[in-house]
Amino acid sequence: MSTMSLLSYCYNPVQILTNLKHTRMKLNSTFFFLLLSIISIFSSTASAAPLLSTDESISKENPFTAKASLIRYWNKQISNNLPKPDFLLSKASPLSAVKTAFFSKLAASKTLDSHLSSFCSAANLFCIHSKHTPKKDDNSHFAFYSNKHFSSYGASRVSGDDSFKNYSAGLNFASASFASYSRSSTDHKEGFSSYAKDANVAGSNFSSYAAGTTGGSGVFDSYASTVNVPDLRFASYNSDNNNHKLTFTSYVDDTNSGNEAFISYGKKGNAGPLEFTNYGTTSNVIGSTFTGYSESGNAANNSFKGYSSDANNPSNNFKAYGIGVNGGTDSFSSYRDGANAGADTFLSYGKNSNLEKSSFLNYGKTFNQGTDTFREYGKGSHNQLTGFKVYGLNTTFKDYARKGVTFSQYTRPSSSSNAFVKKVAGKSENKRGFSGKFFREYMLREGKVMRMPDIRDKMPVRSFLPRVISSKLPFSSDGLIELKQVFGATDNSSMEGVLVNALAECERASSPGETKRCVGSVEDMIDFATSVLGHNVVVRTTTNVNGSKKNVMIGKIKAVNGGKATISVSCHQSLYPYLLYYCHSVPKVRVYMADILDVDTKAKINDGLAICHEDTSAWSPGHGAFVALGSSPGNIEICHWIFENDMSWTTAD
Repeated sequence: MSTMSLLSYCYNPVQILTNLKHTRMKLNSTFFFLLLSIISIFSSTASAAPLLSTDESISKENPFTAKASLIRYWNKQISNNLPKPDFLLSKASPLSAVKTAFFSKLAASKTLDSHLSSFCSAANLFCIHSKHTPKKDDNSHFAFYSNKHFSSYGASRVSGDDSFKNYSAGLNFASASFASYSRSSTDHKEGFSSYAKDANVAGSNFSSYAAGTTGGSGVFDSYASTVNVPDLRFASYNSDNNNHKLTFTSYVDDTNSGNEAFISYGKKGNAGPLEFTNYGTTSNVIGSTFTGYSESGNAANNSFKGYSSDANNPSNNFKAYGIGVNGGTDSFSSYRDGANAGADTFLSYGKNSNLEKSSFLNYGKTFNQGTDTFREYGKGSHNQLTGFKVYGLNTTFKDYARKGVTFSQYTRPSSSSNAFVKKVAGKSENKRGFSGKFFREYMLREGKVMRMPDIRDKMPVRSFLPRVISSKLPFSSDGLIELKQVFGATDNSSMEGVLVNALAECERASSPGETKRCVGSVEDMIDFATSVLGHNVVVRTTTNVNGSKKNVMIGKIKAVNGGKATISVSCHQSLYPYLLYYCHSVPKVRVYMADILDVDTKAKINDGLAICHEDTSAWSPGHGAFVALGSSPGNIEICHWIFENDMSWTTAD
C-alpha cells in the first residue's frame, strides 16, 4: 500500500480501527500501535483547537474529529457558502477517534453498559449515578445540600427541627430517599423549602416517613418546582401518626411531565391535617396516584386547594382513598380550576367509611372538557355527606352512594365551553405562566417595549453521539429493555421515565400537515431539514439569553425571506441521555431576526429569533397562546421567540 493510499485510508479512523481485521493489510503489532498512537495524538490535539466556520478552517481542523467530519458533511449537503453555524457545530461529539471506535465496538456487541460511567463522561451524556449517605441522627439544617439518602434519620426523636433549604437545586438529576425518617418521633418538625427546584429529573422516595409520630409537622414549600421530570414516591408516609400535620405548598409547580405516588399515605392516622395548596399549578401532563390514602384513619382533615389549577392535562387517580375512615373531612376547592382537559378517577373513594364528609367546590372547571369517573364512591359508608357545588362537565358516576349527596350549580352539558375559554383568557398572564411567551405580529416593531419570557435552556448540557455509535443503539419502544440496560435504568426509575417519555413523543402520530423526526446527530438534522426545504438552507437561533424575564426594547428588524409566509423546520430539545432534537415542519410562518435592546441604555444585548404562525386554525382552543392573548383558533396569528439552543431552519434568502 502506498503512502498516499494509507493516508487516504486513515482519513476515516473509525473505519480503520473497527474494520482493520477485515483488510488484507499485513501489519505487524508495532506498526498497528504506531498508527493507533498517531490517531490518538491527532484526536487529543483537536480538543484544544478552535472550531472555525469557513472552508479554509477545514484544513486547520484535525480531520479525525467529529467536528471536522461534520464540516465535510455540511459542505456535501448544503449548497450555499454562507457561514456555518458554530452554535450547532459545537454540539458535535467530543469523543476522539480512538474512543469512538472503542465505544462503537461495545455498542455493536451490546456490552456498552460495562463501561457506562466512562462512556457518559467521555461522550458528555446525561446519566444518573446514585450517591449514598450513612445514617445520621442529630439536629441539622441542610442548606445547598444535594443527592443524599437518609435512613432512620430523626427516629424516636423528641421535639427538634430539621430543615432542607435549597436542597438539590438546579441539578441535572436530584435524587434523595428518606427511609423511616422521623419515625416514632414526638413533636418533631421537618421543613422542605425550595427542594429540587429547577432540576431536570427530580426523584425522591419517602418510605415510612414520619410513621408512628405524635404531634409535629412536615412542610413542603416550593417542592420540585420548575422540574422537567418529577418522579416522587410517598410510601406509608405519615402512617399510624397522631396529629402530625403535613402541608404541601407550591408542590411540583411549573413542572413538565412526571408522576407522584402516595401509597398508604396517612394510613391509620389520627386527626392528622393534610393540606395541598397550589399543588401542580401550571404543570404540564402531571400524574398523581393516591392509593390507600388516609385509609382506616380517624378524624382525618384533608384539603386540596388550587390542586392542578391552570395545568395542562393533569391526571389524578384516587384509589381506595379514605376507605374505612371514621369522621374524616375532605375538601376539594378550585381543584383543576382553569386547567386544560385533565382526568380524575375516584375508585372506592370513602368506601365503608363512617361520618365521612366530602366537599367539591368549583371542581373541574376546565376549558376543553376533562373527564371524571366516580366508581363505588362512598359505597357501604354510613352517614356520609358529599356536596358538589359549581362542578365541571363530563363526569361518570357508577355504584355511587346517592344518599347524603347534594349537587348545586353543577355544570350541564349545554354550557358553552367557548364562554369558559373567554373567561380563562381574561386571567392574568402571570397567573397562567405565559407572561411574554406569546405575542402578536404587530407588536414586533422598532421601539416597542415588551416582556421577554424566560428563554434559558434548562436541559442538561449534552452532546450528540457519533452516528457510528447511535446507529447501533435501538431507538424505539420495542427496544426499551436494551436501552434500559445500556443506560443503567431500572424498572420504575427516573431514567426509565426519561427514556419512555422521549420515545413516546418521537413515536406519536404526526399532527395534520406535520412532518416530523427525532434526530440524535447533526447529520440527521441536516438530512431532515434538506428533505423538507431543499439544500439551499440556513439555520438560526436566538444568540444568547440576555433580556430573559425582563422588559426589553425591539431594535432593527429583518424579515427572513423578505417577510413572505414560508415553511420552516423547527427543532426543539428532548430530555434524553444524548442530545436529541424533535424536529418538525412548520407551514405558513414568517420568521424575523430582531435586535434586542436594553430598555434604559438602548444598547444591543441580543439577536432574537422570532417565528409567527400565520394559520392557527388547527390549534386547540385551550392553547396557552389564546389564554394569554384572548382569542381563538384561526382568528389571529401567534408569534413567539425561539429559546436558547432551539433553532429554526429556512431556505436561504
